[in-house]
Amino acid sequence: MSLLGATVTSEGIRFAAWSSTARRLWVSIFDGAGARQVERLELRPEGEGVHALFVAGLGPGSRYGFRADGDYAPERGLWFDPDKLLTDPYAVEIDRPHVYDWRLAQRRGEGADTARLVPKSIARTLPKPVPALPPLFQPGGLVYEVPVRAFTLLHPEIPKEQRGTIAALAHPAIIEHLKKLGVGAVELMPVTASIDERHLPPLGLRNAWGYNPVTFMALDPRLAPGGLAELRETVAALRKAGIGVILDLVFNHTGESDRLGPTLSLRGLDNPTYYRHTPDGRLANDTGTGNTVACDHPIVQEMVLDTLRHFVNHAGVDGFRFDLAPILGRVEGVFEANAPLLKAMYEDPLLADRVLIAEPWDIGPDGYQLGNFSPPFLEWDDRYRDDVRRFWRGDGGMVGTLATRLAGSSDIFARSGQQASRSVNFIAAHDGMTLADIVAYERKHNEANGEQNRDGHDENLSWNNGVEGETSDGVVAMARLNDQRALLATLFASRGTIMLTAGDEFGHTQKGNNNAYAQDNETTWLDWQARDQPLERYAALLSAMRRATPSLRETRFLTGQALERSNVPDVAWLSEIGIPLDEAGWNDPERHRLVMVLGGERADDGRLAVIFNGDRRACVFTLPPREGFLWAPAEANDATDISRQVPGRTVIFMIEREAG
Repeated sequence: MSLLGATVTSEGIRFAAWSSTARRLWVSIFDGAGARQVERLELRPEGEGVHALFVAGLGPGSRYGFRADGDYAPERGLWFDPDKLLTDPYAVEIDRPHVYDWRLAQRRGEGADTARLVPKSIARTLPKPVPALPPLFQPGGLVYEVPVRAFTLLHPEIPKEQRGTIAALAHPAIIEHLKKLGVGAVELMPVTASIDERHLPPLGLRNAWGYNPVTFMALDPRLAPGGLAELRETVAALRKAGIGVILDLVFNHTGESDRLGPTLSLRGLDNPTYYRHTPDGRLANDTGTGNTVACDHPIVQEMVLDTLRHFVNHAGVDGFRFDLAPILGRVEGVFEANAPLLKAMYEDPLLADRVLIAEPWDIGPDGYQLGNFSPPFLEWDDRYRDDVRRFWRGDGGMVGTLATRLAGSSDIFARSGQQASRSVNFIAAHDGMTLADIVAYERKHNEANGEQNRDGHDENLSWNNGVEGETSDGVVAMARLNDQRALLATLFASRGTIMLTAGDEFGHTQKGNNNAYAQDNETTWLDWQARDQPLERYAALLSAMRRATPSLRETRFLTGQALERSNVPDVAWLSEIGIPLDEAGWNDPERHRLVMVLGGERADDGRLAVIFNGDRRACVFTLPPREGFLWAPAEANDATDISRQVPGRTVIFMIEREAG
């Protein structure tokens, strides 16, 4: 761990910050309330960019911030202003949330001291590391994406003072729900301290997602009023229940935004080092947020790695999901799968066994890198999302593509001779429409975001079943329910890791808003009392079946070849009459039906048939017979005929059981 930040000892505190361009740095010490600066002490250069000072007599709980001075020349990327109080990039706790104020962005000499506008960093003695235990989560399991605040803010069983916090995730009611769903790991959307984008306060809005960090270690006091201990205790409680925790971290940009943004931390310490710039000196914007963290600089790499080690050592998390992950692999602006930072993650002794998940795209040059990260990285797979939606929307010629996605997307993830899928399959995520809205809205409805419905993706590959939005038509409502069931069944039948966003298991709606980042209100808050409980039970049944069926939770690509201990192919792709699809069948643009028959690990294992009827018409499906076995619905023990009528827009699971 780096010696930057505030290191508490029995005699006092060592304060240290890094800057290669500042001429002078100070630490400002504040009173216990963080309201009044009591000392301003200059740090001493120690070489290699480190400035440090030991202050005797201070102890845990001391409040502080840094200041830096040097040239103020934004056109050259220099923003030094000693009137700007700076949050310590290595702070592990802050005393209150960041709040945007236009004075934080004032030019040098034009504004007052910002100390009263900026949260104070709090010096803490870190707890002993948690016991070194392997991650609970394994590829092929179920990741459950959780917006911490929105998830429990309306939960009736959670004490009001605990709702919307990390601690609420350890409540028995939440753990019971997660276990019922068979969740392997919760993926917590950003919980580190963030700030609203400057255009939101005038609109009366605030960032509800947290993808706008100021620094990387300090938790947001709104989500973790108990600080690091709250996260640590929650991780322990979830782990005791068999559930891992994955943190969604944002290292690609910060809330300091573009040249008009506030000076909060990294910009004021050493803007040219911490952020990437274009050849003409402007801030690079490969993130769409106004700045891009320079993850190819050694001091930034050290900060990122120290952050990851911090959360493993002191909170015991299973792993991490990286927002806009190609940024972490860009070297001089070009993505490299084995870039120093990425390689350091999976070679680090503490991090090597952690779950690493990449969002494999950014908006920079060649920013779409799906399939190009190196193992052990798993990758969010938007091709899976889009192709499954297209199939169930009724697009023509999709059965071949659906089969490829069900089989683990080898066209994407087997490029380097890999045998197992690294795909994180999902149909909906925080960014986009909810599962319920995909089948109820053909168009986005983002008017509440204050941008005249211009924000968010225009193409959602969604459909409305005949009526846009809310309806009292029972036929339309039933069609939408069936479509949600079909989408969920497809997800749970797919090879690779699968991800479900909180609320999609019980019909959560955002009323067609596909970019609800600024809706910290009933739009995003989960309504637990209005949830669709039959749909929730169906999702739980799907998950239980997946966990009990090795051929579903396996991550090896399906090939059509028999496994080592079996003479039965690992998969057969059949038509509705039970024969293998030929080339004409695969290429038929009017075909919307497919049967996937999965073989077992051994020859005497029963097969599993997954029947996809994407047509609106019912159809009799016939399954291939095998001597000594009979087919039965997955939810029943009694065998049935090899033929079964399957309603339109439906997925059915059939299990082969021994006869007699």
